[in-house]
Amino acid sequence: MVHTRWIASCRCRASPSHRLSSDPPVELRRLTSPRHFTSTRHFAVTGTRTVSKCPSGPAHVGKYIRDEYAQIKVHYEIPRLPIVLAHGLLGFAELKLTPGWLPAIQYWRGITEALKASGVHVITTTVPPSGSIEQRAEQLARGIAAAAADRQVNIVAHSMGGLDARYMISHLRPANVAVRSLVTVATPHHGSSFADYLLHGIGPDRLPGIYKFIRRAGMETGAFEQLTTSYMAKSFNPRTPDNPEVRYFSYGAMMDRAPLFSPFRHSHRVISRIEGPNDGLVSVVSSRWGSYKGTLVGVSHLDLINWTNRLRWMIQALSGQKPRFNAIAFYLSIADMLAKEGF
Repeated sequence: MVHTRWIASCRCRASPSHRLSSDPPVELRRLTSPRHFTSTRHFAVTGTRTVSKCPSGPAHVGKYIRDEYAQIKVHYEIPRLPIVLAHGLLGFAELKLTPGWLPAIQYWRGITEALKASGVHVITTTVPPSGSIEQRAEQLARGIAAAAADRQVNIVAHSMGGLDARYMISHLRPANVAVRSLVTVATPHHGSSFADYLLHGIGPDRLPGIYKFIRRAGMETGAFEQLTTSYMAKSFNPRTPDNPEVRYFSYGAMMDRAPLFSPFRHSHRVISRIEGPNDGLVSVVSSRWGSYKGTLVGVSHLDLINWTNRLRWMIQALSGQKPRFNAIAFYLSIADMLAKEGF
């Protein structure tokens, strides 16, 4: 057990009540109305018509987590194995824009420090921001091997980082990297209909020119087409089976309408119409893999890594609303869960 009261003092506090319910929240009932999306197994875009083939609706959202992670608890169990944090698309471990002048920007904002302060051995990795899954997985393996010193590890991955980890575990199987568990947070295991929407909108004629521009800026382009629902359904998932020696856990997230100035306002609307409940970039149904631990309600894709709109929280506080999600409490709880699972 570890005492973490000091962490709570430097992060947001919220209502101590933890409400879990099997009743769909208002935002889910709205999103699951027939006019928003259809159902069943994977998604494919053909011509101008998007066909949904993936399970959706209230039964596939699992447990609704409304404010279980609203505030930091006093005690958390500590896993015996290191936790590797794997970032998503366009991510980084630490970004230094003006060395010596401004503090570095952290992808895992405050999360790495909180985990370390609680006694967790944390390894942060950096992979090509927009490289292919294969490129990112190779770099992930090298990063873990260099830092873990042949120790077994748990991986906690946000967004595309979960796909990198799955590929590394199933295909690369590096001799000096032993993964015991993989926890994915809003990972598009079944692709993203918004990726379909963007690529279809750009069209095959203009896509090479856009890719050329991106490469001139020093970035890779391999990730973009691999995040489509067609690629995940027809290529990645069929050839990337789970490793029976690894435990797989996953979480999804959903929010109601994106705020007026949210970067997810358009993407949230597109994904809601096609796939249903989503966090602005990844749908709940696409997030499910292995043992699904539940859906975080009222949480965006950036909230999940503590890149929360503080102005929005301030306005909510002034109106008497208390924040219902604290990313630091969430990741400390993941560590606690892994410890209780024996990792």
